[in-house]
Amino acid sequence: MTASIEKGAAVTGTPDLLSATGLHVTFPGRRGAPPARAVDGVDLDIGAGEIVALVGESGCGKTTLARSLLGLVPPTDGRVTFGGAPLDYGSRALKKYRKRVQLVLQDPSGSLNPRHTVYDAVAEGLRIHGYTGDEREAVAGALSRAGLRPPERFFLRYPHELSGGQRQRVVIAGALVLEPELIVADEPVASLDASVRGEILALLLRLRDELGLSALVVTHDLGLAWNIADRVAVMYLGRIVESGPVEEVLTAPRHPYTQALLSVLPESGKPPVVLTGEPPDPARIPEGCRFHARCQILASGEAARAGVADACRTKPLPVLPHTTAAQVACHWSA
Repeated sequence: MTASIEKGAAVTGTPDLLSATGLHVTFPGRRGAPPARAVDGVDLDIGAGEIVALVGESGCGKTTLARSLLGLVPPTDGRVTFGGAPLDYGSRALKKYRKRVQLVLQDPSGSLNPRHTVYDAVAEGLRIHGYTGDEREAVAGALSRAGLRPPERFFLRYPHELSGGQRQRVVIAGALVLEPELIVADEPVASLDASVRGEILALLLRLRDELGLSALVVTHDLGLAWNIADRVAVMYLGRIVESGPVEEVLTAPRHPYTQALLSVLPESGKPPVVLTGEPPDPARIPEGCRFHARCQILASGEAARAGVADACRTKPLPVLPHTTAAQVACHWSA
């Protein structure tokens, strides 16, 4: 597999910018149903100047995890630290935090008010946070960094007058105008044409290299992770099941779930693994490995031949700890 975008070099040897330790997010069940464990024990860290991809199917908990890291969903248990300090969930502290950590959503059309000009859309964050500098200069600088040049040409345009790629750049500019240290991008290119996807991914990489910006990119697409990330964390049913440097994890995946996700990419060169059924209900997480009911290794008899089939069905796996080395939560691959 060959990356189509030059990723450059991440900042290495730097302390973690954002860390989650033992993070749980549980939602109450309805009408007496058990609580849903959307995030069920996660350790995750993002270094300064690093891009981490959080990958998994819809419903695996990755968006809930991202929202918890942003302070939008307080954890039920565990903690989040930013710059070494625990996240304060008071309204005033969260306002300051969200200036330093910005969210970029997947649908730029839904993120932008159709009645606001590009200028007003980008300036909104400055006004919320009481910016006292030159607003016009700050907006122009953010648009320029997002690749909309000359920026003044876009000031009075409305979202419907822009292409999908331009709208996504406006959303990114709205995040950049506050000069954040980290952005959380939730499926940042999912709604874009294939011809534009590469441009937006290249933009995120350029922002990392030029500004030292860190990013958590939430996606279902391992191909996107390959093109943009320094590290990847694969999530299934509320847990990280495999993580590590992107080249190591995606060239030699050890977890059957990662192998299945990777096999459907055209460039994988392998027969696609079709996972049967849907992920289990997070209110009824199965015993043992939470992937075992859909695992192709268990179904094929390989796990039984390796003597781990019973463990797959009954023995829980521990939470993967903080580390930059490749690691996997799997009885068969351990």
